[in-house]
Amino acid sequence: MTTAYLNRIATAAPPHDMHQPFIAFAETLLAGGAPKNLYRRMARMAAIDHRYTFVHPVATEDGQWKDADGFYVPGSFPDTARRMEAFRRFAPQLARCAVQKLSLTETERTGISHIIVTCCTGLYAPGLDYELVELLKLAPSVERTFIGFMGCYAAINALKTARHIVRSEPDSKVLLLSLELCSLHMQETIDIEQLLAFTVFADGAAAYIVTAEPEGFAIDSFLAVNLAGTDQLITWRIGEKGFDMHLSGQVPGQLRKGLSEATSRIVRDQDPASIDFWAIHPGGRTILDAAEQGLKLSAEAMADSREILRNYGNMSSASVMFVLQRLMRRARSGQRGCAMSFGPGVTAETMLFHAV
Repeated sequence: MTTAYLNRIATAAPPHDMHQPFIAFAETLLAGGAPKNLYRRMARMAAIDHRYTFVHPVATEDGQWKDADGFYVPGSFPDTARRMEAFRRFAPQLARCAVQKLSLTETERTGISHIIVTCCTGLYAPGLDYELVELLKLAPSVERTFIGFMGCYAAINALKTARHIVRSEPDSKVLLLSLELCSLHMQETIDIEQLLAFTVFADGAAAYIVTAEPEGFAIDSFLAVNLAGTDQLITWRIGEKGFDMHLSGQVPGQLRKGLSEATSRIVRDQDPASIDFWAIHPGGRTILDAAEQGLKLSAEAMADSREILRNYGNMSSASVMFVLQRLMRRARSGQRGCAMSFGPGVTAETMLFHAV
């Protein structure tokens, strides 16, 4: 059977750092005393320094922050239609940036046979998949697939789909794009659980190539781990004021337990310590803590995921590709890895790979 390879990864983020401005804004929504103090303490513990967005925050004379473009106006946050208009404006810009960083040769560009796009934060038609064909001037026969609304684990499913394509049609060259504009769905709320979720999510994109050419990471196998009875702990639904997220505080505990029980299946009865690379989805500090404890990993094994979380936050489906890019830059032939993302279900989508 033909082996599929993740050949190359390029990543991109929008220009504006939203992390500190959002924290300052969130504090204005909360009453003084216990609620504000609790939020401040939890925000400090998030282990995030930077998150990026197209929404432009600027400091005011009184030391507060405002949205320079008037997208998020206190008391008048945009409806879903306006948020989707913003997605339609900004998503192609970020897609273009990520794809250009791939530095495709003319031979690579003309050889692309399939496009796969993952996104759960915006949609329109013709969509990003179509625009990539136009941007790269690809053949009109290119096959396009959109994987929508799967959440943070969608990139692993995209890689799974690309592997199926290459194994069935070895000459295929699959261009993949995972792009999310999570910042377009912030809500004006006094619910601390929701505010803490908005304190983690950010925008980002990854473009990557999967072919049968032996370069990068060989994709060995996949395993989905569905945690029974957790389907209401992470939900993502379309509302009148954007997409509404529910992220329960029970998720880390359930994830820790589920990963502990499934470890031997995930690593195919190997010793987790024998895996050279762990690309764990940086869903948040407590999510990474849960994975570390559930899989009994070392702090070193988690370092790349924690670094991406610190510098970019949680970019939903694009996040794990940022981690894989860091690993690919220093990987040596023969080293083995496990990639893992978490999302609605609660589900862990996992992938074993090795460097060539």
